[in-house]
Amino acid sequence: MVPSGLSRFDRTLLGGLVLLSVGLLFWATRDAVLAAGFLAGLAVAAGGVLLLRRVFPAVGASEAAAPDWTMLRQAVDHDDVAIAVTDRAGRLVCANDLFATWMGGFVTPPGLPLDGRGAEALKNAGRAAWRDGEGRVDDLKVGALPLRAQVNRTGQADDYLVWRFAAIDRLDLASEILRHLEGPAGRTLGQAGVMTALVNAEGRLRVANQAFLLRALGESDASHYAGRDVAAMLRLDDSGGLTFAREGDRAPPVRMLQIPLAPADPAGPVLLALIDEEVGPADRGTAQTYIETLLSLLPFGLALVDRDGRFLYMNRAFGRAAGVADGRMPRYPGDLVVGEDKGPLADMIRRHSSGQQVGGDLSIRLVGQGDDPVSMRVVGVRGLGEAAVLLSLKDSSEETRLKRQVAQQSKMQAVGQLAGGVAHDFNNILTAVLGSCDLMLMRHTPGDSDYDDIQHIRSNANRAASLTRQLLAFSRQQTLRPQILQLPDVISEVSHLLRRLMGDTVQLAVHHGRGLGAVRADPVQLEQVIINLAVNARDAMMPGGGTLTIETYPVSAAEVRQMGNEFMPPADYSALKVSDTGAGIPADVLPKIFEPFFTTKDVGKGTGLGLSTVYGIIKQSAGFIFADSRPGEGTSFTIYLPVHRAAAGAPAAPGSGAPAVPAAPIRAKKSQWGTGTLLLVEDEDMVRAVAERALTRAGYSVVTASQGEEGLERFAGMDKVDLVISDVVMPTMDGPTMVRAMRAKRPALPVLFMSGYAEEQLRQSIDIDHVAFLPKPFSVAQLAEAVSAALDDAAHRVSDDG
Repeated sequence: MVPSGLSRFDRTLLGGLVLLSVGLLFWATRDAVLAAGFLAGLAVAAGGVLLLRRVFPAVGASEAAAPDWTMLRQAVDHDDVAIAVTDRAGRLVCANDLFATWMGGFVTPPGLPLDGRGAEALKNAGRAAWRDGEGRVDDLKVGALPLRAQVNRTGQADDYLVWRFAAIDRLDLASEILRHLEGPAGRTLGQAGVMTALVNAEGRLRVANQAFLLRALGESDASHYAGRDVAAMLRLDDSGGLTFAREGDRAPPVRMLQIPLAPADPAGPVLLALIDEEVGPADRGTAQTYIETLLSLLPFGLALVDRDGRFLYMNRAFGRAAGVADGRMPRYPGDLVVGEDKGPLADMIRRHSSGQQVGGDLSIRLVGQGDDPVSMRVVGVRGLGEAAVLLSLKDSSEETRLKRQVAQQSKMQAVGQLAGGVAHDFNNILTAVLGSCDLMLMRHTPGDSDYDDIQHIRSNANRAASLTRQLLAFSRQQTLRPQILQLPDVISEVSHLLRRLMGDTVQLAVHHGRGLGAVRADPVQLEQVIINLAVNARDAMMPGGGTLTIETYPVSAAEVRQMGNEFMPPADYSALKVSDTGAGIPADVLPKIFEPFFTTKDVGKGTGLGLSTVYGIIKQSAGFIFADSRPGEGTSFTIYLPVHRAAAGAPAAPGSGAPAVPAAPIRAKKSQWGTGTLLLVEDEDMVRAVAERALTRAGYSVVTASQGEEGLERFAGMDKVDLVISDVVMPTMDGPTMVRAMRAKRPALPVLFMSGYAEEQLRQSIDIDHVAFLPKPFSVAQLAEAVSAALDDAAHRVSDDG
């Protein structure tokens, strides 16, 4: 009746308590039947407990058992990636051997021996992993070993972090060979009869495989012998043969190959490879076979060349870096390079094959890989039969791709800055043209001989203003008016226009997914994006027509991680996809489609700013756009906009590092007439003259100034100023500096800024509360309405404060 699992004392005590309870029951009731029934009930309950413990022996035990870290440590044992696991308290609970080798012991991340700001960057990656599920750092350094780190949150309760560290530069030969000789590669070489050791410039042992240690020292553990003189382990016999000293006079001779891993550095490390000499006729291919086995195991590109300059062997990494197809090894190294580099490469190989054992680097250009140079290292070797030169080639395809991306980004940034500057100056000109046209139209009525001409001038000025907005959109410097919106609502608003634009030969299909999150974007600009993509799709399907499909669907952060896109941070997105059934975009054209002024249309049929404008609008809205196309299968453009998750009362855009726009919203007021005294500060004479005439005609008293310092002088001499209208960028003293000096005397002074630059671009300089903003170019009516609305807004603030 007593459950098992208790101690003998516990079982005795429990049995005594049971008998005492039965005796007390019998004494109280004097009923033997009742006491016997109570004792039987206890026996049945104890039997049930025993049965449950036998049927479910792991219940409770598994919950209390600690995780089997020994099994996990065996599972994460890896030769290329150092792995560690920490718990929520920041304690190291598991790590593999490579982690201890690289970090100098089992050190708890992020407190690793990192150089520079690596510790802080790794700590931030850990915080990001706890917050977002993943964090990474691409530039860490432990001593001379560059690393990249990835941190992931895991576990049933997401209460562990897995830290993975991988080496970045595989061409650090000493570090790579040091690691490989201690692992399976060293054992594989030993099984093939190749004894390898890594020594420093003084000939001291750093690491060796087991085959070398057994022959040279009689043991397989190098931990006791690191730093010993390797020369003392070898000796030369009377005939000049090389043997291991500990094997005595009858030791079999060995052949040794010395490979300097840093030929340009006399104090650099050296790799030793030793093989047994053949007894009897020399087998010239044996040494080379062993060395080829060694080279095939290394992750960097190496090749052997004979004294006549012909290839003897190249490993897969070399062939991949040189663009050589499998099984088609060229005859000479010169066959891999362009014509101008054949001579210098052949001369360098000839010099090193004739006696130089030091190495050198040569910048070459490979055939079929563009004009980007790559570095080839040439090293002379001895004691390897026919092989006389060792070539190493860096696979720089990824580096070349990154260089091209940086160059493209720099070019786009330069063009964007140029476009923004041109648009600013052009906006000033267009402001004067549009204002002059509006003033002239006030004196002419329909039917006058000049009325139509003025309207034509105004219409063309508006077209020029539209082109300027495209330039600003491409350079991501336009003024946006973002709102919280749903993508299906935007598509519904623009769909009726799309049906007219598509014509009768193109069918429009719209599909909306469920669970779409709200986004923060400018609805007008987003409609322009959809129209531009739809018009391009229509042109691609002409003349036969086809189907234009617009889809919206949610994308979770987990799906973003599965995509593996290095540009998109993991987050929740709302996606908009525009697809057509046209001819598609050729592969050589696809990378250029977002470049400004690039177009495949005939002359006069496209400005080349459509897709670059789309790209600028999406990037300025903190989104991403990708194009996917196959010739003959159509094209699809997918836009990802981050889901807006602002807290209550916080309208800031998600993911935006810039502060909120300081400009106060202008309350709509259609009146173009008013009274009051205005101070107008504008450095462009034509803009100042037009604005002064327009505001004077609207009933205001206007005082003008041509720059900030003059504006302060005018302000000091005025008894009353109802509103200050100022350009932002001016020589000597800009508008915000002038306004701050004025607000120091009158804190509630109403201000209306105007500029040809975008408001977002001027956020840092317009760091002033309660100011309105009017982008150029503007018409006379827009100026009058903005002034009236700014005065009305100031009056509302005064009444609210009162």
